[in-house]
Formats: sequence, structure tokens, C-alpha cells
Amino acid sequence: MKIPFIKRFFKPTNWKNLRSIEPISRFFGFDRGTPIDRVYIEHFLSLNRSSISGIVCEISDDYYSKKFGMGVVKFEIFSFSRDLPNVTIAGDLTQLEFLPKNSIDCFIATQTLNFIYDYKKAIEGIFHMLKEGGVTLVTVSGISQISRYDMDRWGDFWRFTPLSIFKVFEEVFGVGKVEVSSYGNVLAAVCLLEGISAEELTHDELFHMDKDYPITITIKGIK
Repeated sequence: MKIPFIKRFFKPTNWKNLRSIEPISRFFGFDRGTPIDRVYIEHFLSLNRSSISGIVCEISDDYYSKKFGMGVVKFEIFSFSRDLPNVTIAGDLTQLEFLPKNSIDCFIATQTLNFIYDYKKAIEGIFHMLKEGGVTLVTVSGISQISRYDMDRWGDFWRFTPLSIFKVFEEVFGVGKVEVSSYGNVLAAVCLLEGISAEELTHDELFHMDKDYPITITIKGIK
């Protein structure tokens, strides 16, 4: 596969003709550069880096924990399967009885709840693992194509709105313990669906926020 920026040069976006039943990329823009939602995820985590401290647990790997963490004393990697490298906690977020309780200072879960059918029980699992005063930093998809890889293996179940995810987090964490925001606008949403990369938009185009087009929804919950 060509490296992303080369593909952008040799197959540039034809902005005057997007009338096609086929997207420019079916890989969320990975094959052209950085997917738009990844920019939003990293911006959210960078704003909350002071909360990424102590014992930090992240889904599947510790990439964001190490990139944005401040004063981390232990990195935990949570996975449904122990087959992934460096997994330290194997389990199912929906099965609380098998999860360590009150053991995590910060739990990072990016773009995960969309792929868990019983997502409310998974939120309860995160709450269960957090220490008193612990923080979870979560992102979910509001607007996106189906992830075919996930759909064919374990399922791609949900797309959320800021209100729906706020209500379910508040039911678990309590009133006044949840902050929800969103990133996106109509241009960024179209580009994400087409598979156009973040590098093909300007900063102002990416970060113009229109609450009616929530591409990436962010949640900060405090136990």
C-alpha cells in the first residue's frame, strides 16, 4: 500500500464532483492520512492530560496513556482476549463479577462502546473498576460508516447522540459527575464518510463545531 501522503498527491480529492455511490476511501481515511475522528480523539485527550495519571487503564494498548499521560505510575491494558500483546487485564466489561474493583485512577476507552451490544453494562464495568475519585475518558461515534472489520467479527451496534450517551452515563456515574461534548460539522462529516483524511482539510474546517453534526462525542465521568 502506498504511504498515505503519496496517495493523496496521486489521487487528489475532486472537490467539484462528489456525486458517486462509492466513497473515496472505505478505510476511514487511513490510506490517505489521519482519519478525522482520530484528530478529535487526540484533541480531547490532550485537553484532559492532567486526568491521565496514577494507574491508567486503556483498551487494547497503552498508546494514548503514554502519549498524553502525566505522572502515570502504572499502565494497564484491558482486552477481551489475552492474545493481544502486553494485555494485563483480560475480561469483559459487561461481566462485573470478574473485573478488578476500585483499582484504576483513569480509564481510557476510545471508540469502544459502539461495538458492545450491552453498552450500559460496559459503562457500569468501567465505573466498577475506577477508584473513588477516578476518571474515565471516553469517546464514541456519532456519525460514521460501519466498521466492516468489527461488524463481521463481534458487531458494530450503535451510533450515539450527545444526549443519549449523557443520560446513560449519568445513570451510572450520578448527577453532576458527567461532562459530554462533541466535535464535528457538516463538511467534516461528509469527509469522514467519504474517507477523506484530516490532512486534506484546514484546521478551521476541522474545528468549526456544529452541534447538529456530532462526529465524535466525548465523555468525562468522575466516580
